[in-house]
Amino acid sequence: MIVRHWLSVLLVCTAATVVLPVSQSFAQSATATTPQATAEDSTVLQKIVVKGKRVAPGSVADTPLATEITAKQLEEKQVTNFDDIGRSVDAGVNYSRGDAGFNLRGLSGARILTTIDSIPIPYISNSSRQGAFAPANANGGGDTFDFDSLSSLDIVRGADSSKGGSGMLGGAIVLNTLEPGDLIPEGRDWGAIVKSTYDSEDRSISGSAAAAKKIGNTSILFQGGYRKGHERDNMGDNDSYGRFRTEADPADFDQHNLLFKLRQELEGGHRIGLTAERFRRDLQTDLREQQGTGRTYMMDNYDGRELRDRDRVSLDYDYEAQSSDAFFSSARATLYWQDLKKESGSKGRTAANVAYGRNNEIENETWGFSGTATKDFEYSGLSHSVRIGLDVGVSSWSQYSWALCPTPTTCPSLNNQAEVPNVDSQNLGLTFEDKIEIGNNGFALTPGFRFDWFNYNPSTGGSFASNTGLTRFGDLNDRTEAGLSPKILATYDLTPDVQLYMQLAVGFRAPTVDELYSRFYNPTGRYAQLGNPDLEPEIGRGVEIGANFDTSDFTGRVAAFHTRYQNFIETVTSVDATGFTEFNYTNVSAATISGIEASAAKTFNNGINLHTSLAYAYGRNEETAQRLRSVAPFKAIIGGGWSNENFGFDLSSTLSAGMLTDHLNTPVTNTTDTTFDAPGYAIVDLTGWWTPEQVPGLRVQAGVYNIFDQEYFNALAVRDVNLISTASQPRDWYSEPGRTFKISLTKTF
Repeated sequence: MIVRHWLSVLLVCTAATVVLPVSQSFAQSATATTPQATAEDSTVLQKIVVKGKRVAPGSVADTPLATEITAKQLEEKQVTNFDDIGRSVDAGVNYSRGDAGFNLRGLSGARILTTIDSIPIPYISNSSRQGAFAPANANGGGDTFDFDSLSSLDIVRGADSSKGGSGMLGGAIVLNTLEPGDLIPEGRDWGAIVKSTYDSEDRSISGSAAAAKKIGNTSILFQGGYRKGHERDNMGDNDSYGRFRTEADPADFDQHNLLFKLRQELEGGHRIGLTAERFRRDLQTDLREQQGTGRTYMMDNYDGRELRDRDRVSLDYDYEAQSSDAFFSSARATLYWQDLKKESGSKGRTAANVAYGRNNEIENETWGFSGTATKDFEYSGLSHSVRIGLDVGVSSWSQYSWALCPTPTTCPSLNNQAEVPNVDSQNLGLTFEDKIEIGNNGFALTPGFRFDWFNYNPSTGGSFASNTGLTRFGDLNDRTEAGLSPKILATYDLTPDVQLYMQLAVGFRAPTVDELYSRFYNPTGRYAQLGNPDLEPEIGRGVEIGANFDTSDFTGRVAAFHTRYQNFIETVTSVDATGFTEFNYTNVSAATISGIEASAAKTFNNGINLHTSLAYAYGRNEETAQRLRSVAPFKAIIGGGWSNENFGFDLSSTLSAGMLTDHLNTPVTNTTDTTFDAPGYAIVDLTGWWTPEQVPGLRVQAGVYNIFDQEYFNALAVRDVNLISTASQPRDWYSEPGRTFKISLTKTF
C-alpha cells in the first residue's frame, strides 16, 4: 500500500527531472534571443471563442450542444458538491448517488462520459455487491475531483460518440483544471488565490490554495485543497437505532486533492507541460439503522467505509499556428497514466456477538494517449476546418471482495474472492470531422465520424479462480467490439448573436467489464448475479434542434431532442423450476428518451438580473412500455437578483414535479406500484456576496438554502426505494436537507 500510495509522487519526480532541465534550456535560449519579457508574456495561448464560450479546438465541448460553467459561476453559485449544479446552475443536470455521478437526459453511470483535461475517467462498478450488499457498493469514478481545482466545467448533452467515444450516450461532463494563466493577471508574473468554506449541510469546513509563477517562458502552478465534514443532513428527527431511525447516520469524512502543473512555452506557438494530480476522499459511517433490536448487528458496533482515490500524471502538448500557411492550425496531445480505485465495506459484530467484516475493492489503471489536430483552409470557395483525433489506451481492471466471516461454513464460498476477473483491455479511437462554411452567409455543415475498437482479455486465475460461479455458469471469453459513430451538424448564424443548429448523431457504448464477466453465486440463498458475455454494445441515435444566443447582457439556449437506443442494457430476473433465481444482464431491443431544455439570463443596466433554466424529459422502455425510472421529472430554476461592483444578491427557487407513478402499472406487467415516487417540491434559496473596497481581492459569499425548511426528496435518489419493505427505513430517512447555510471567504492576490 505504501508503494502504491507514493507511485504518483515518484512518477512526478521522475518526469520533472526530465522536463525541468529541458524547460530551463528553452527559457535560457528564449531570453538570449528575445527582448525582455513584457506583460504579454504572462498570457497563455489564446483559445478559440465560440459564442462567448472558451473551448480548445478538438475538445469534447467544442460543439453548440455544450454549455460552460466557469470558475466565476461556480464561485457565485457556491458550488461545492455535485447536487449544487442541478440546484442552482442547470435544471437539466442531476446527481445520481446510486451511480456516483451526474445524470444527463435520463442516463447516468457508464452512459455518461467524464473527462478531466481531455483524459477519460473510467466508470467502475460491481453489480454483485449491490442491493443487500449496499455497504459494499463501490460504483463510480466521475466523482473523484475537487471543485476548487477547476477552471471550468462543460456540460455536453446528447448521444454523440463522434466527440468523445464510447460511453457518450447521454452526454459528457468535461472537467478542466486550473492553468497558470487562470491565476496570473495581465501585467504580472505571479498570482494566487486562497479560499475557505463552511457548509452546514454536512458541517464541513474546507480550505484551498493555489499559486502560479511565470519565469520567462516557464510557468508553474501548485493547488491543494482539504475538506473535513460529517454526514449529509436530512429532515429526519428519530435518532434511534434500527428499523425506525430517520436521522442520517453519523459520519466523518476527510477529502484532499493536490494539483501540480508545469508549462513551457516554446517559439513557434508550441507549449509542453507536465501535470500531476491526486484526489482522495475517505468516509467513515456509524450504520445505526442496521443495529439494535430486530437488526443484524450490535448497537454501536457496526461501521461502514467508503474510499475514492484517483492519481494522474500526464505530459501535455499544445500548439497554435503563428501563420496561415502552417501545416496544422492547432494541435493538442496528452500522454498519461491514471489510477482509479474505489473501496466500500463495513465491519463490526453481529447480534450474536460474532466479528464480521466485508470490503469490496475495484481498481482501474490506464496508460493512454489522446491527441487532436486541426487544419483550416479554403477550397473551391468553401472554408474547411478539418479535425483528426487519435485515442489509445491500455488498461488493467481488478476487483476483490474480502470478508471476516461469522458463518465459516458458507462464507468462504461467497467472499474472499473476486466476483469479476482481472481484465486487460485495449482501446483505439479514430476521429474525423470537417466544419464546412459555405460563403459568408453564416451557414456551416459539419460531417464527422469516430471509429472505436475495444478488446477485453479476462483472466480466470488469481482471486477469481476460487469463484464457484465460474465453473457453474460457463467459461469467460475474450471480447472484441468495434463501433462507427457518424454525425452531421448544421449551424446557421441568424445574427452575430444568435446561432441555430440541428444535429443527427450516433452514440456508442461497449459493455463494461462488470456487465460482461461478473459472477456471484449464492447456493444457500438460491440466487446468482451474473454478467452476460454475449451482450451487444448499446447504440443511441439522436436528433436535436436548438438555438444559442448571447448579446452580452442576454444569454441563453433552447433545445428539443429525441434519442432512440438500441440494445439498451438492463437487468432481468429469471426463476427456474427449482426456485433458483438469476439476475442477469440483457439487451433491450429499444428505448427512447425525448425532451426539451431551455435557459436564459438577462442583466439590466441598473444591476438587476433575471435567470431561468428548465428541463423536461420522458423515457420509455419500448419492449415493456414502462417508463425509464432513471429519467428525472420536470424541473425549473427561476430567480433574480441585483449587483453592483461591490455587492450583490440572488433569490432563486427550484421547482420540481413529482416522479410519474405508472412505471409498473402497465398492461405488460399489471403489477401494483410499490416503489417510492417522490412528490413535487418548491424550495427557495438566497445568496449574497460582498467585495469590500478596503481589502482588494477579498470576496465574502454567503447563502441560506431551503429558506422555508421544506421537506423534499430527490426523485432519482429514491427511485428504487420500496417503503413497504421491512428492509427500508421510514420515508423521512430518504429526505433531503432542510434549511442550511454556507459561507465562503476568497482572497485573490
